[in-house]
Amino acid sequence: MPRKSHPVARRRALRTIAVFEAVKGVAALAASLGLLRLLRHDLHRVVVDFIGHLGLDPTDRYPSMVLQYADLLAGTNVISLVLLVTGYVLLRSFEAYGLWHERAWGEWLGALSGALYIPFELRHVMLHPHLVGAAVLGLNVLIVAFLAHQLWRGRHSGRS
Repeated sequence: MPRKSHPVARRRALRTIAVFEAVKGVAALAASLGLLRLLRHDLHRVVVDFIGHLGLDPTDRYPSMVLQYADLLAGTNVISLVLLVTGYVLLRSFEAYGLWHERAWGEWLGALSGALYIPFELRHVMLHPHLVGAAVLGLNVLIVAFLAHQLWRGRHSGRS
């Protein structure tokens, strides 16, 4: 007979992950709304003014990269952007709901969606070593490992 898990600790961990995922969805929504608002303006001019306000030279490496991305973003199909963000926010919302209510499908969704990011985060940390990137990777690996473990325990204990 499988060992009983600690239901209070499990519930607390799942709800913490659920809140984290919900916050990611809300942050993505807020950022996209801000971005959509910016897209109604001359984005290149806004970024040039902001770079000037910071006292940076627009021809330096990083400010010119920001300008390049601003120009790329200005040509973005707004409908595609809205659909992409809507899908992301819905995914995070469903995942948060499933985890909060301790549904196995929520654990599957969390484990799979989190696991999709690991190769990209790992590549980023390898190419651009930084403490924040390593922390994001580590947190994601811990979340995926915890959810995978919960799914494995649930499968072996008969929980569905």
